[in-house]
Order: sequence, then structure tokens, then C-alpha cells
Amino acid sequence: MKVAGKVAVVTGAGGGIGAAIARKLVDEGAKVVLTDLHDDGLNAVVAELGDAAVGLGGDASAADHIAAVIALAEESFGPVGLYFANAGVGIGSELEFDDAVWDTVIDVNLRAHIRAAQQLIPGWVDRGEGYFVSTASAAGLLTQIGSAPYSVTKHAAVGFAEWLSVTYGDQGVRVSCLCPMGVNTKLLTDDASLSPTAARAVTTAGAVLEPSDVADAVLEAMDAERFLILPHPEVLDMYRHKGADYDRWIRGMRRFQKALRGD
Repeated sequence: MKVAGKVAVVTGAGGGIGAAIARKLVDEGAKVVLTDLHDDGLNAVVAELGDAAVGLGGDASAADHIAAVIALAEESFGPVGLYFANAGVGIGSELEFDDAVWDTVIDVNLRAHIRAAQQLIPGWVDRGEGYFVSTASAAGLLTQIGSAPYSVTKHAAVGFAEWLSVTYGDQGVRVSCLCPMGVNTKLLTDDASLSPTAARAVTTAGAVLEPSDVADAVLEAMDAERFLILPHPEVLDMYRHKGADYDRWIRGMRRFQKALRGD
């Protein structure tokens, strides 16, 4: 699908991958509504993009905020044709005993996608066109060492994106799922996000890309209407090895974990 002339919503767009996708969309001729929990970054990106973008701060996992963002898009530019469920959090320890942390991660990394789809898919089916892009992670295919909430919710995000594509793909709804490894964003570099072990697992597994590199991969995949977006191509080889011998892969991940911890 070509994005020129389309109206897009990008969540988590105050920086990182979300901001890079928004910039790329505007460069390609789309109109964009950006949303983020943090107003400072959001306002800066909106100002940078000019008349092609508007913003609305808020929680991307809240149904009323999603409805408000969709309404703002319709008022400003027209019906939403592209939705980028990009907002994500990496908080949480290995097993994580605080239910509030689990609730936050499940809401942002999974329920935000479900709630957006619930509001958009019926209209897209009626119009026979729409594109949902889910930002998951290579952790959703390969598991994230050091963070149970992050790994579990990213697997779930991949599963939900697959379900959307299977269920509505023949009715004009296109779906892509973004699964990068290391990207130079606050999720990777902020001490309050992924644990040190989880961050080391990411940075030692492959190259750390810039958000603009990821945005290029996203738009290229959308042009080809390809489901799986892998800015790190080696993830596909890892995924194939996992599927070829699950037990061997799990043993290898245990060894990798011990090496990261210095055991």
C-alpha cells in the first residue's frame, strides 16, 4: 500500500521509532496524528512536521484516548486509513511480583493494540481498506532474557497481529508486525526501562539501529504489504533455528543467559 494521501495515527510518537515513522509518513505524503504520553517530545515532533501533523497527548492504551485521537484525525484530515500501534514499555523484572507493573505492560504493549483495532476494523471492513502496523519486537519471536512482562506481551502482540491478518486480510485490512532487535531509543538506553541483563542481551545479539533505519524498513514493508517487518534480517535465521529444534534453542538461550550474567 502506498501511504501518500492517507491519514495515519502513530502512537508513542514523541521520539524513537514512532517519531521516525511519523517523519517518514509525512515525507511520503501522508497526514499524521501523533500521540504520546509525554507532551514535550510530542509537541516538538508535531512542530517539526508542520501542517501535515497534529498531536494529542495521552495514554495510548486508554479506549477514550484512542477514540479522541481518531476523532481528531477525522476532523483534521479525514478518516484514518493507517494505524501504527507503536507505544511500548519495557518495565518489569525477571518474574515480576507486582501486579500493577504487569497491568501497565499488558495495557500498553497489548491492550492498546486490541482497543485500537476494535474501534477501527469495522469501518475498514466497510470501506474495504485499512492498514494496522503493530510494533512488537524480536522478543515476540525469540523471547527477551531478563524481563518476563516485556517478553510475554511482545509474544502476545505478534499473536494478535497474526490473528488480525488471518481474520480480516481477505476483507481489505492489511497488517504488518514490526519485530526489531536493538534500536537506539530510550527503551534500550534508559535505566528505568529494560533491566541491565535485558539490555545486554539486546546489544550483544546484533547491531543497534537508528530509528530512521527502522522507519525505512516499515514503509518498505507496507509498500509490499508484507506481514513480518525485520529490520535485523538475522532474526529470521534465529527464528528458523528456534522452530527447527525448540529444545536445542532453549538450551542455547540458557547458555546465553548465563554468559550475560557472568555465571
